[in-house]
Amino acid sequence: MKGGREPIGEVKVEPSGQAEKVSTEGANADATRTATQYTANFDGKDYPLTGSPVADTVSLKRVDRRTTDRTDKKAGSVAQTLKRVVSQDGKTMTVTVKGKNAQGQDVNNTLVFEKQA
Repeated sequence: MKGGREPIGEVKVEPSGQAEKVSTEGANADATRTATQYTANFDGKDYPLTGSPVADTVSLKRVDRRTTDRTDKKAGSVAQTLKRVVSQDGKTMTVTVKGKNAQGQDVNNTLVFEKQA
């Protein structure tokens, strides 16, 4: 526990050639476990996303050295957009998520992740 808050999940981002490999683990509000994974290049093309109830593909575009735009799609339609910004010191990643959740409700969330040693 850090800062009085329990972690709600884990995100692992790894280089994979010119692409990045991302895997997540977490829990939903009803305590069911979630796990997603994708490997994608920063070329704006759609790549498979597994484990997500919201989307089945992901596309990435690099905005600058510390900022990435991600678009998640389900059956070809945009479900969510995510803007990921890594802090100057590389210790914090802020992700802004907009779109619809698996139940079709509007989502407008900001998530903050701290790098673990």
